[in-house]
Amino acid sequence: VKKILPLRASLIPFSDIALYPELDIVPWGWNPMLRKKLMSAGVNEQLLPSPEDLVRLRNYSNRRHAVEILSELQAEEGGCCGESHFFTDADELDAWLPSTPGDKVLKMPLSGSGKGLVWILGGITDKQRDWCRRVVREQGGVVAEPVLDKIEDFAMEFYLDKGAVSFTGYSMFTAASSGAYMGNELLSDARIEKKLSAYVPLELLHRLRGSLIKKLSDRFPLYTGYAGVDMMVCEMYGGYCLQPCVEINMRMNMGMVARIFHDRYLHTGAEGRFAVDYCKKPGSALSFHEKMQRESPLKVENGKILSGYLSLTPVAKTTNYIAYVHIL
Repeated sequence: VKKILPLRASLIPFSDIALYPELDIVPWGWNPMLRKKLMSAGVNEQLLPSPEDLVRLRNYSNRRHAVEILSELQAEEGGCCGESHFFTDADELDAWLPSTPGDKVLKMPLSGSGKGLVWILGGITDKQRDWCRRVVREQGGVVAEPVLDKIEDFAMEFYLDKGAVSFTGYSMFTAASSGAYMGNELLSDARIEKKLSAYVPLELLHRLRGSLIKKLSDRFPLYTGYAGVDMMVCEMYGGYCLQPCVEINMRMNMGMVARIFHDRYLHTGAEGRFAVDYCKKPGSALSFHEKMQRESPLKVENGKILSGYLSLTPVAKTTNYIAYVHIL
């Protein structure tokens, strides 16, 4: 990729990280195991988040914040839909489920986006009840939501720096029925707003953006890093509405990767898709890669992609996962 695009990055062995004390260490996300591993590699403890910082980040990452912010946004704005509850008692959750029509989704308070989900299709099973009781016992509660008739997934991306919050762009993405990430549209912010304006007023999006800047600043005053607020356009009662706070991802996220890639490496006006695919059959990833190279040869001008296919990861016969962009 570095031979094609003007990447300002170099790979270094993990064991050599301590040789670059002038560089900030910015992982995808932090946890105590990573902190311990970096210290074992010789990184100065002063350059790493403290154990107290990691406890705070864990609290910031709790899905309970998304539940509360959704309620606040709905109280402030018309045109918003969605329902989200945080149950600290499994019996109360069990009583709520039959009182709400349709399918539901249950979420662990602490898990990655698209993970820690249980789908209640019809009635809850004994196995799912056991899951609820275990999660309440281990994590203090369970998030429960009715499943909405989703039309579009998107997110607003922000950067937080100890209370100062800036909007960094939109992300329009797709997810599997399980909630797992599949890919992002590579579009300008203006194009994403134009697509969304077919469903909801732009003024609503702009007001929500302003509200979220204040709410993120108030709730996470000591956090530095990216935060993505996942949203959904939904169909309801013959019209469209916006679920303005499905998830809050307190870390670097794929939507931000797609936003940065589009802005840095796509030619003006170029559009396409960034995708992560899993190929189960041996050799199928390589076959797909070779087919795309033949049918959509890459065209680059002055370090910017005009059109074509580019794999962002090495592809061999043993490859299962492939990340790539396809510019149309």
